[in-house]
Amino acid sequence: MDLASVAARPTPRPTALTQPFWDGCRRGLLLVQRCDACGTHVFVPQDFCPSCLATDLTWVESSGEGHLLSYTVVWRPQTPAFEAPYVVAIVQLAEGHDMVTNLVDTDHADLRVGAPVRVAFREVAPEVTLPCFTVVHA
Repeated sequence: MDLASVAARPTPRPTALTQPFWDGCRRGLLLVQRCDACGTHVFVPQDFCPSCLATDLTWVESSGEGHLLSYTVVWRPQTPAFEAPYVVAIVQLAEGHDMVTNLVDTDHADLRVGAPVRVAFREVAPEVTLPCFTVVHA
């Protein structure tokens, strides 16, 4: 496929609040916020803790390990920039927070809810690395 003929893949636009997350991804680290008051791990980045409303949040490294909560296989993408099929998933990390992500390097026919997953970073543009996940096989 001629890449010049394919629409550009949409990429995230970091803000002052989300920049530490994206900087971590570029370094191969899955960073999330943790509330200094109650210890809750917070994702997506917030100005305050959704559990106790405290405003003191610290960026910490997530284990990047968890399990598959739900998924869908996309056969007809919204834009030709995405090559189908691909898997959109919700994973729950060991720290208790959920992430919407893509599953990569995994046969979608073998997926099951509850499967263990691990973060797998993918560079999608020179300035953007996404935290995707892959199923961990025993």
